[in-house]
Amino acid sequence: MSRPVLVLNCGSSSLKWQVVDAASGAALASGQVERIGDEGVPDHEAALQAVLDGLDEGDTPLARLGLVAVAHRVVHGGERFSGPVRIDDDVVVEVRDLARLAPLHNPAAVLGIEAARRRLGDLPHVAVFDTAFHRTLPAHASTYAVPRAWREEHGVRRYGFHGTSYAHVSRAAAELLGLAPEAANLVVLHLGNGASAAAIEGGRSVDTSMGLTPLEGLVMGTRSGDVDPAIFGHLRRTAGLDAEAVQDALQSASGMRALAGDGDLREVHRRVAAGDRDAELALDVYCHRIRRYVGAFMAVLGRTDAIVFTAGVGEHDAEVRRRALTGLEPLGIRLDPDRNGGPGGGARAISADGSPVAVLVVPTDEELEMARQAVALLAAADDS
Repeated sequence: MSRPVLVLNCGSSSLKWQVVDAASGAALASGQVERIGDEGVPDHEAALQAVLDGLDEGDTPLARLGLVAVAHRVVHGGERFSGPVRIDDDVVVEVRDLARLAPLHNPAAVLGIEAARRRLGDLPHVAVFDTAFHRTLPAHASTYAVPRAWREEHGVRRYGFHGTSYAHVSRAAAELLGLAPEAANLVVLHLGNGASAAAIEGGRSVDTSMGLTPLEGLVMGTRSGDVDPAIFGHLRRTAGLDAEAVQDALQSASGMRALAGDGDLREVHRRVAAGDRDAELALDVYCHRIRRYVGAFMAVLGRTDAIVFTAGVGEHDAEVRRRALTGLEPLGIRLDPDRNGGPGGGARAISADGSPVAVLVVPTDEELEMARQAVALLAAADDS
């Protein structure tokens, strides 16, 4: 029996959407509305209406899709949300309040939720949180060594992100290994324009590279990843920059863009091939940071069954995979050059035969994961 779900991912000026059959995994329709706020698409409600109108004008009108739910991506669930929740007025208030932790993301999610509830009020709406998968982090991994008032009054702790990706990929990787999810220990590398790593022990997140915000951890397209926090005071004293200016630069003018002049790894590779020394250094920094987290998270796990690459760069960039794992042979990681560099799609092993630690490439599907979480939540409510 098909279980179509409309999955919405709202940014401040964009709306990405997909209709996914949670039963079969098939994507039935998808698209994106950009430049919301400009003439023609004044707000998120107009954007959503354009999506619904487009569906009605297509081969499969909205009424014939038989939607069972609307799933909304919400970046930050704070300490309140440890899994998907059915949206009501109280949930909207809490998601809006959590904008203090995710000022760039949660307000846009609220706009999308409110528009969708008005337009599709007869359907159940479910919030799926990027942070929820990491609510299993033990205290020693989630706690920052900062003043108690910061932790208790202001929610300063490690939350982690990309949770829907990790949930999907960790199960798929375990299946590829022939293991039950609760038996698999994995280091998963979600490498896209935003990038993070996670140590997953028996299907549960036990450590992750992103922290209070998605800025911490790996080098990304425009984000710095790990830096010394004293950089804020240093740049205030030496350059006259306030905290907001430094944070904005770390978010949007750092990472590969700052090192190589471009945040797109494809362009960085082209510049490396042309002899650009800045691009070569950028790629070395990017892969060194990945390698450092792989080693650290293997130590956290104690026993590692596989290193798993996912998301755009992780799935498609053989050179990044090669550079990131070079030198880790003493840890039991042996890459097969032909498997790594050869054509291939879908979930696959790229490690050498007999490698003590497998190396896998597993495509992520966050929309499918969101749809399935929404359907599972509603089914559990019906059974209770």
